[in-house]
Amino acid sequence: MALTEFWKGSEKYICDQSLAQAFHMARVLGMPLLIEGEPGTGKTELPIQYAKSTGLPIFTYPTGSKSNVESFVARFDHVKYLRDSQVEILNAQREEKGLASKLSTGDRNSENLADYVVKGPAAKAYASPHSVLLIDEIDKAPREFPNDLLYALSHRKLVMPESGEIIEISEEEMPAIVITSNREQELPTAFKGRCIYHYINFPEEILMREIVLKHYPKIHDRVVEVALDAFYQLRNLGLERAPTTRELLNWLKYVQSFASEDSIEKIKSLEGLGVLIKTQADMEKIKRSLSGEAEPKRQGFYN
Repeated sequence: MALTEFWKGSEKYICDQSLAQAFHMARVLGMPLLIEGEPGTGKTELPIQYAKSTGLPIFTYPTGSKSNVESFVARFDHVKYLRDSQVEILNAQREEKGLASKLSTGDRNSENLADYVVKGPAAKAYASPHSVLLIDEIDKAPREFPNDLLYALSHRKLVMPESGEIIEISEEEMPAIVITSNREQELPTAFKGRCIYHYINFPEEILMREIVLKHYPKIHDRVVEVALDAFYQLRNLGLERAPTTRELLNWLKYVQSFASEDSIEKIKSLEGLGVLIKTQADMEKIKRSLSGEAEPKRQGFYN
């Protein structure tokens, strides 16, 4: 198992009781924690802030449409191996001709295949006891990728390509593995069976205020009040893509560059809306909402 102290969050991260319990259980059992939830709910930040606050090394694998076990675990550098083999032949020929100088292969030896194994984040994490491993947005990976991880997750063992080197870690030293998903596709049942599952609900306004204050402890109360009111009004409009926590924090970071009274006016008029809204259809929907509430002259979104 990984280090199993009960972690309740950090100066920059609020970890509610249910999430803290799930994370603790995963580390005690030496199993990955699979976290689902809409974007911007802090799924990715959990392992990052945990590693930062505990001083543990973290290895990250951001998944995508081309993700595969080779890039996650390790790959063999065939090009470098072939080049070094040719260099060694040339050096032997030069030696036969009495030439003292040799071409360099660095510290590599073609007879040692381990010199050509390029380790990915999984191999590095398994080789680092009590580390943290983040597999981010696994729902973006090809369908077979989660299934290809089953052996490594179940046996805590990785086999390096070509060299056959085995990297194995004990249950006591297992990395804290966190896997995030935005549920763009359903994950295989067998894969989910190897994980502790947790779903993060979008924060209510009270919790969101705490999150904001974690990031901006000196922010003016009225600025937070007005911003949260506008933010949740936008989320309740039924947009194609509702604004997230991360975008709210970015919006507040922007408006805080002005004096408090100016910040409030900019929030009321939704200045910097592009930080929150990401589609033209949502922009148009908000404009229609504004014109309906404030004709003939736009007075602002917040009341």
